[in-house]
Amino acid sequence: MSFSMYEASVPVFTQILNSLAAIIDKAETHANEKNIDPAALLQARLYPDMFPFLRQVQVATDFAKGCSARLAGVEVPRYEDTEKSFADLRERIARTVAFISDLPRDAIEASDQRDIVTGSGAKVREFKGQDYLVHYAMPHFYFHATTAYALLRHNGVEIGKKDFIGSY
Repeated sequence: MSFSMYEASVPVFTQILNSLAAIIDKAETHANEKNIDPAALLQARLYPDMFPFLRQVQVATDFAKGCSARLAGVEVPRYEDTEKSFADLRERIARTVAFISDLPRDAIEASDQRDIVTGSGAKVREFKGQDYLVHYAMPHFYFHATTAYALLRHNGVEIGKKDFIGSY
């Protein structure tokens, strides 16, 4: 059985991003029901030197769109990172899911040995497609998606593992 670059990327990103959007819905409901300023959740951090929730979601979407685009051999769309609300984050996730869903499956399938270059200057990293996906992009994506989940859970939003995993 061969390794499917497409199945290991786009559907996985889509599943977790859609779960993250549903978790954001629960966070917004929680804030409204408990009379919590949404900014308290949007700016929540696990530790002062870590990104807040809002930025964790932004970075998770950046890895999903960036990885998928690079594997497909197309330009990575640039987002301005201007989100300030739960609705803004849901829109960013929806935009990301729509973008990656429209990428050509065949191009992604053929990317296992494609040269992938990320970063610039002294931070340039070079990979082959499969190594980039499995050892770089997916771990980063999961780190930020998981941290976003953990921030909300830590702040009292009633979510669990099933919410994070979502439905397939």
